[in-house]
Amino acid sequence: MAGTKNLVIVESPAKAKTLKKFLGSTYKIEASMGHVRDLPKSELGIDIENDFEPKYITIRGKGELLAKLRKEVKNADKVYLATDPDREGEAISWHLLHALKLDETKAKRITFNEITKNAVKKSIKEARMIDIDLVDAQQARRALDRIVGYKISPLLWKKVKKGLSAGRVQSLALRMICEREDEIENFVPDEYWTITAEFKKFKAKFHGTPEAKQELKSKEEVDKVLKAIKNKEFVIQDVKKSSRVKNPSAPFTTSTLQQEASKILGFTAQKTMSVAQQLYEGVEIKGEGTVGLVSYIRTDSTRIADEAYEDLSQYITSQLGTQYLNPERQEYKTKRRTQDAHEAIRPTLSERTPEVIKESISKDQFKLYKLIWERFVASQMAPALYDTVAMKIVSGGYLFRASGSVLKFDGYLAIYKKNEEADEEKAMPEATVGETLTPVKIVDEQHFTQPPARYSEAMLVKTLEEIGVGRPSTYAPTIGTLTHRNYITKENKVFYSTELGEVVDGIIKNNFKDIVNIDFTAKMEEDLDKVEEGTTEWKEVIRRFYYPFAEMIQEAEEKIAHIEIKDEETDIICENCGRNMVVKYGKFGKFFACPGFPECRNTKPFFEDAGVECPMCGGKILIKKTKKGRKYYGCDHNPECELMTWNLPTGEKCPDCGGVLVEKGTKNARVCCNNPECNFTKPIEERQEKE
Repeated sequence: MAGTKNLVIVESPAKAKTLKKFLGSTYKIEASMGHVRDLPKSELGIDIENDFEPKYITIRGKGELLAKLRKEVKNADKVYLATDPDREGEAISWHLLHALKLDETKAKRITFNEITKNAVKKSIKEARMIDIDLVDAQQARRALDRIVGYKISPLLWKKVKKGLSAGRVQSLALRMICEREDEIENFVPDEYWTITAEFKKFKAKFHGTPEAKQELKSKEEVDKVLKAIKNKEFVIQDVKKSSRVKNPSAPFTTSTLQQEASKILGFTAQKTMSVAQQLYEGVEIKGEGTVGLVSYIRTDSTRIADEAYEDLSQYITSQLGTQYLNPERQEYKTKRRTQDAHEAIRPTLSERTPEVIKESISKDQFKLYKLIWERFVASQMAPALYDTVAMKIVSGGYLFRASGSVLKFDGYLAIYKKNEEADEEKAMPEATVGETLTPVKIVDEQHFTQPPARYSEAMLVKTLEEIGVGRPSTYAPTIGTLTHRNYITKENKVFYSTELGEVVDGIIKNNFKDIVNIDFTAKMEEDLDKVEEGTTEWKEVIRRFYYPFAEMIQEAEEKIAHIEIKDEETDIICENCGRNMVVKYGKFGKFFACPGFPECRNTKPFFEDAGVECPMCGGKILIKKTKKGRKYYGCDHNPECELMTWNLPTGEKCPDCGGVLVEKGTKNARVCCNNPECNFTKPIEERQEKE
């Protein structure tokens, strides 16, 4: 009836502003500004003795906001809780229900995957009760993370320094980065060779014999092949013409969006999620007002709603032609169980192209929207078609292979041709079986296998998702925490572990290997999914976890109780007060500090003597740190001597090139040349015997 008041509560003012456009004057929209209740920061907040009952309190600073919302509730006939459509959003609505003392018959839960007029109005018609299974899954995750963090972190404070933290997913991500450093450190390169026959219009690579593939491991093997084919004819044995189909990728999930935005746009996971949230909640568009530009951005589903598919099909057909629409609707597989209510990340309207709204949005919003829009449109387009030619060529009893492809029909590449599509087209000349060829030259090259690459942000997110650890929405804050704590640092777009990170990882690995490991953490995610499905009671998940964990905590406390961490006194005199300075542990590792703190606040950078003479000038080699906390070795005569290396120098020069010899590896310890162009190496024992 006229004058009926409906109150809609959302999380953010931006979302509230967008909703006001769709709902009439009988609706009032208010924002909770995120969570309103949480576990207290000053204590564990989980009553272990009372079957793990959480102790929720009102978040500091939210009292005034809740008082205002309670007044609005009294004046409303109906209250709609419109927080995000995921576990966390369901939990926020549940907390609002309790904090505002709402009558469940008066308050209803509404969810929408996109903030559009049709979606919002449909959600009000389909208002429901709060899904307590979703809430319980979120409660279980929060309780688990709190128990791990609040029980392990104090042990790190005792062992290293205050302010450190540990976490279920955070500590596992740190472990992966530290282990990758170990793999790189212990990697021993293998030698291999390639032979390429270069003809006028194409190149052919050595494959082996016509019967089997052969890998060339030494110069001797290469010389044998070169001798066999010297001055011999190259005869075309086989020419195979065919076609190749390249299909488009699925529309984005949270994880794949973070990966592509990192690779293509250089965005961090945190920046991607921040900008994506803005696009979801609504942006002021000229001629339209405030509009939600994309669907919900926390999802692991690749599903597309029927309405969205019809809209997209019409756009592709009208703008590109019927030949560009895939004849069949593409359904993409998901890697894990997903909520069918969730969709892939997509634009709310296909016709709202990036160029149409470019002037209304920021540069970052445009870049990310363009990526989402293009990937979505391409996902239902026809595949790209290539004409391919594969050629087998024999000479001297050995087989060489050549291949090439030419794009015949661009299909989805007309819209989405990113770096993953960087196929180099190589047209092959017309050729017939039995034809003889004369190479312009034959090139033999020596190569060495490379160590595994350090994790980029995209690769770390991809790996965490593949092994089933955490949720895509947790990856950005996890990486942010590791960086903020200075456990890891990013240089040239890849992650390195810092000295502090390695110390923390060592403690966790030695004391909690059964908790902070891939299998355990992935199994925990499966248990949380079962809680969400209503097949497992959430406190049962906590019970199964807690009691073995508590035993580990007790054992670790007993071990660490015997370790007394004292400040290491040095012979360096504080020039301000005359005391002997001590070694302290700070955010970026060790530093020299005056023990007279707080009266004397003098500090100095900590440069530990590596115990080796500089092979370039005879100075001392010192262990130093970059500004981001990564360890390296430098000469104390710097800047006169520019020696700098990531590995410990031996004090010797390379006999092959005159470069600096360094120690590499722990499991495969050896001495190598620091010059990347030189492959000199010898066992570390050989150096020790000469000393």
